[in-house]
Amino acid sequence: MDIFAFPPLTLLLDGAYRALLALSHLLEPVAGGASAAIAVMLVTVIVRAALIPVGVSQAKSEQMRARLAPRLRELQKRHGKNAERLQREMLELYRSENASPLAGCLPLLVQAAVVGVLYTLFLRPEIARHPNELLAHDLLGAPLGTSLLSAIGGGLDMATALVWAVVLVVILVVADITRRRFRPQVPAEGPLATPGMLGMMNALHYLTAAFAVFVPLAAALYLVVTVTWTLVQRILLRRRYPMPV
Repeated sequence: MDIFAFPPLTLLLDGAYRALLALSHLLEPVAGGASAAIAVMLVTVIVRAALIPVGVSQAKSEQMRARLAPRLRELQKRHGKNAERLQREMLELYRSENASPLAGCLPLLVQAAVVGVLYTLFLRPEIARHPNELLAHDLLGAPLGTSLLSAIGGGLDMATALVWAVVLVVILVVADITRRRFRPQVPAEGPLATPGMLGMMNALHYLTAAFAVFVPLAAALYLVVTVTWTLVQRILLRRRYPMPV
């Protein structure tokens, strides 16, 4: 089932296509053949800038959850055998502190929506029944509408290989810095403290690189910019809202 066949979503996709194409044409005198790629990265910056207030709220909530962690562990010890009572007490604790256990979901939802739209824009030969001009664009010879997996299957040329190598290296380096600087706070004992679980949580940082292999280069460029932005933003906000000792 094609969800973009639904008229409102068709209009949304067509609007996103026209806006991105117009921005690409606007940047063409400066960026040349890379105008569409630069347009994608500029859109990413605009989206992330719009989400800065949410990022601040997320940092405050992260600080709050760290402060509440000892009290949450006490509740788990006290009501661990009664799941319903435990959930009720935890929600009451969050409510009394004006905190939300769901804080931080909005940026993920918005970014997932943007990646989904970019994925679709650079995948379809036609948008709203007219040829998709975006597919004719590339970045230094690497087609924006081709994923690394597809490029390997069709014969990987040197230019495409180099562009994708830079994309994946940036994502992996950012993921490693994030893993080391923002280690999850887990209890000294319990299921989360086992080597297997800790290894799994560390591996989650690198899922973006694995996901990037399957999406068109345009969507991968979005991921490069957004993970880099997220790291810098978290470092700055952590200084403003430090974790309790």
